[in-house]
Amino acid sequence: MKILVFEYITGGGFNKQNLPEALLAEGCLMLQALLDDMNRYAQLGHELEVVVMLDERVKALINTSGMQAVVISPEQNTTDEFTRLVQQCEAIWPIAPEFDGLLQGLCQTVTDLNKLLLNSPAQVVAITGDKWLSYQHFKQHHIATVPTRLFTGVEQYEGDSSTWVVKPLDGVGCIDSYILTDKQDFMAMKARSGRYIIQPQLVGQTISLSCLFKQGRAWLLCANQQQFTISNQQYHLAGLVVNHTDDLAAYSVLVDAIAKALPALWGYVGIDLIETPEQTWLLEINPRLTTSYVGIHEALGLNVVEAVLQLVHGEPLLKTQGRQAVSLQVSL
Repeated sequence: MKILVFEYITGGGFNKQNLPEALLAEGCLMLQALLDDMNRYAQLGHELEVVVMLDERVKALINTSGMQAVVISPEQNTTDEFTRLVQQCEAIWPIAPEFDGLLQGLCQTVTDLNKLLLNSPAQVVAITGDKWLSYQHFKQHHIATVPTRLFTGVEQYEGDSSTWVVKPLDGVGCIDSYILTDKQDFMAMKARSGRYIIQPQLVGQTISLSCLFKQGRAWLLCANQQQFTISNQQYHLAGLVVNHTDDLAAYSVLVDAIAKALPALWGYVGIDLIETPEQTWLLEINPRLTTSYVGIHEALGLNVVEAVLQLVHGEPLLKTQGRQAVSLQVSL
């Protein structure tokens, strides 16, 4: 099988502008982990040819030994190059932010060209990539989701000690999200361009789930503890503990409910939660590789690439080799 890997940040998505520092470290970590898993899969005797797109500024950061690296320069049109390479490969593994419809567009291109998409389809990304649509969808399916409203401005300030978080409708991670505590914060937020949602700041443990999905079924791989810092009224992901607990029973019930509510989810999916003493709340769903993926092989002895390729024709075998907690720092 010939697979094209395109991680948007490191693969030339920003080839005509400065690389976004907030996303570059995670992009490099995810890409290298994916390529390492593909190497392990090939070393087991599977025929696998990997083509990877690389922004010329990061090519020295990524080990592509034994693979075909296609270097993207500032002069090239990355979209055209992606389309050209898709036509030369059998399967495509895109990783991209949801903002500006980036991931949705890549998935649609793969489908339009009748290639195997190793990711959820575009119509699913359209729902999960829009925080307002996603909230409405899962609320209708009776899944406890962090209360969400469209942000309209200062009139939503309630004049008490409540703390709020405002996020872009299609944001990724903590990018362009802000913590609001007073009327001045609301006024400043209203001055920003773009469409935002507003949610109460819930105090609890921030958890991500690493899962596989196919046709309304789900396989929970591990639960991960997220570690954030706060600077300039914004959250910043500082690190993760992958597979931080072996107690997955309650999470499995939630993951199964999500699979039934959105049966077109496919492949690797990350789910973000907030656990308060009263309730576990769904925060968002990321239909793509997430930063937690980076620690899965070390934590579980599991090759997610092998499991995803097994999904193409059946069920994943999920052969783990012991379980341990693995700490990750989100930096290059």
